[in-house]
Amino acid sequence: MKNTARTALFLAAALAAAASPAASPLDDAVARGAKFLLSRQSEDGHFSDPHMPALTALPLWALVGAGAERAPLEKAAKFVLSTQRPDGGFYVPKPGRGGSGLGNYNTSVCLSALFESGLAPKDAMLKAREYIASSQLTGDDTLAGGFGYDKVSRRRYADLSNTSYAMSAMAKTASLEEFRTGGKRVDIDWDRALAYVEGLMEKEGPNAGGAAYNDRTPQAGASTNAQGRVALRAYGSMTYAAVLSMCAAKLDRGDPRVRQSLEYMERNWSVDENPGMGSQGLYYFYDIMARALSAAGVDDVGGHRWRSELASRLLALQKPDGSWANDNNRFWEADPVLCTSFAMIVLELCREPAAAPAPKEMPK
Repeated sequence: MKNTARTALFLAAALAAAASPAASPLDDAVARGAKFLLSRQSEDGHFSDPHMPALTALPLWALVGAGAERAPLEKAAKFVLSTQRPDGGFYVPKPGRGGSGLGNYNTSVCLSALFESGLAPKDAMLKAREYIASSQLTGDDTLAGGFGYDKVSRRRYADLSNTSYAMSAMAKTASLEEFRTGGKRVDIDWDRALAYVEGLMEKEGPNAGGAAYNDRTPQAGASTNAQGRVALRAYGSMTYAAVLSMCAAKLDRGDPRVRQSLEYMERNWSVDENPGMGSQGLYYFYDIMARALSAAGVDDVGGHRWRSELASRLLALQKPDGSWANDNNRFWEADPVLCTSFAMIVLELCREPAAAPAPKEMPK
């Protein structure tokens, strides 16, 4: 009788195992990454640097996508919410630094992650939207419409990376305005933001469609054309940041501006480096690439199935402990919490759409 019962149990377990598909390499990589991140969470819920809320928000975003248990997610969300200031921003002030603790960057990342998590009060997120909207630069110079690291700083400043984070966060959370009471809905000036982005894009020549970080800081160097005009060089991650920004402004892949930037990436395709920057900001490049191409609804870039190529590259780069990290520490990428968060967010976006028809090629 006992043997019969054991046999029945064994058969039931075997049938259950057969019915459950084996985890894919992508699933396994995400699970290992999640295990690593959870091992790095502090008791109060923060990750990495408690003075940089975005470095807790990014793991929260990644772990939500990985389907992590609720308790550590709640701890992370609670910590991020504890950094919200009276002006609505998520940041830790740094007196004497001339800024407000990278308030725009931190707030944009935190707002996006909290919205994805579903673990934040709507009022807190609405206040964050107010902070971002009030941080957009006005005026009539080339910086107008853009966003910098801080709302208050010693010098007037904007760049495409911070602008893309702000535009993406505001687009992602636009539905929250349905819950705003007693006042006008809050938003950014989308026309001016788009004009700022366009101002950083090359219009002609071999780099047509490519975008630079800003018009003042030569992150990828500068070049001089035949007319003697000095232009900052376009590079990979900023070009994808331009695509993401344009999609946030409701342009699609059929728009000539979006199409031109995607054609630039066709000519400079790589998942081995950040084109124009090499290994600098590599995991940020992977993140902005995946988010931009997903937003644009593009499955194929010049014959490259970006999801499969990018996923394969990330699987090859994963370390034995489940983490990812960049040997080049520029932009903080030696921090495995930052890079692992980026990699996990990317891998979730690399999942092929269910029942996808033929690949969508860029319109010519």
